[in-house]
Amino acid sequence: MATIQETCSVCSGAFDIQFRYQMEERDGGFSFYCSQKCLEKSHRGGAGAESDLATCDACAKRFSPELVSQVLYVGGRRHYACSLGCRSQLIREANGVRLGDIAAADISPPANEATPAPTSVTSPAVAVASGPAALPLRPALGRREPAVAVSTTPPATGKRERITPTAPKASEGVPRYLAVFNHKGGTGKTTTSVSVAAGLAAKGKRVLLVDTDAQGNVSVSLGATAERSLYHVLVMGLRVADATKTVRPNLDLLPSNETLAAAELYLAGRQNRDRVLQERLASAAAGYDYVVLDCSPSLSLMNQNALVFADSVLVPVACDYLSLVGVRQVIKTVKNVNALLHHPVQIWGVLPTFYDARAKICREAVTTLKSHFGERCLPPIRAAMKVKEAPAQGQTIFEYAAGTHAADDYQVVVDTILASREATAGGKATAAASQSPPAEAAATA
Repeated sequence: MATIQETCSVCSGAFDIQFRYQMEERDGGFSFYCSQKCLEKSHRGGAGAESDLATCDACAKRFSPELVSQVLYVGGRRHYACSLGCRSQLIREANGVRLGDIAAADISPPANEATPAPTSVTSPAVAVASGPAALPLRPALGRREPAVAVSTTPPATGKRERITPTAPKASEGVPRYLAVFNHKGGTGKTTTSVSVAAGLAAKGKRVLLVDTDAQGNVSVSLGATAERSLYHVLVMGLRVADATKTVRPNLDLLPSNETLAAAELYLAGRQNRDRVLQERLASAAAGYDYVVLDCSPSLSLMNQNALVFADSVLVPVACDYLSLVGVRQVIKTVKNVNALLHHPVQIWGVLPTFYDARAKICREAVTTLKSHFGERCLPPIRAAMKVKEAPAQGQTIFEYAAGTHAADDYQVVVDTILASREATAGGKATAAASQSPPAEAAATA
């Protein structure tokens, strides 16, 4: 893994970051430590007998930090706990439990568990069911926080502050931040991600292609190599611009490799662990016309982050029975993201892949998808050997086999994305124009 050279915040010496403890996010920035000794010195605040003591954030006692468990990070800030009891109290406070509840509790729960009020899980069900489309609720996707109700139900005792999504909301079905996602493997997610991103870039749109799969197949498909990856952005706080690489005109790639698997551990320790990707990419993504995220075939924390960042989901579905079964889980996952994580992501399109008109199962699969999804079911991608050969040459299907059926089919997907956005923009302009004459007439009168 490539390293990043920084200057130690304690001794000012230059060093290469190799371990997670060597960098710390605090006060809106990062501090760097060349050794464990400098890290411990920063914990104590300097030199001298008095500065060797820290103040417990739970009981205000002055003590000398000697154990790893006595230093913890909550909400991006460093906190000190003189004992395990104080550590448990700080974690419970961060999880939304009030001080009065902590003082009244006879038995402290484990330090790694939240203590929401019993009604904090049921209140969102009432709020969601009262909306225009009742969504079946499932257990939260790995989050400790209780879901937040959006109805008039009185707030629960242990309810936390609502988190407002910063990523743009889906605008009338127009995909701008598009996650290519399916729980089932082997459905053509990476090929679809690369082809859609390359097709949009060829149309003059600025596109950011993000590989959120630790296999790193997007880089291979484009014949690109990179020293820095999504791991450095998520875990080390590297700027997105310093980790991306321009692989085609108008197309930037934020690659991944096997180190991304370690990022799962980092995400698991974050308070808002399903919104880390959103926090890191939001400002940089605003400079692109489209962002395409290639997701892995699993329901991991990384995929949760991708879905919370995206405004739309494109689901490649291989024309076979098992892939059709997998679509059910995708629908449930998207509903959970909407209802439990409070992010308005939607299934923009379902894309049949590996379509062979001669095979009965392929025809039946497309018919089934059309009957369930209607216009959201896109024209199928016809099976072709050129699609499998293109990654070996480090080329997109448009470069390797332009004019083939598969290239034409992916071009239809690209044109549909562009047309949907143009149609929405035209619809808004028409609506604005239709309202202007009455306003002018009123002014004249």
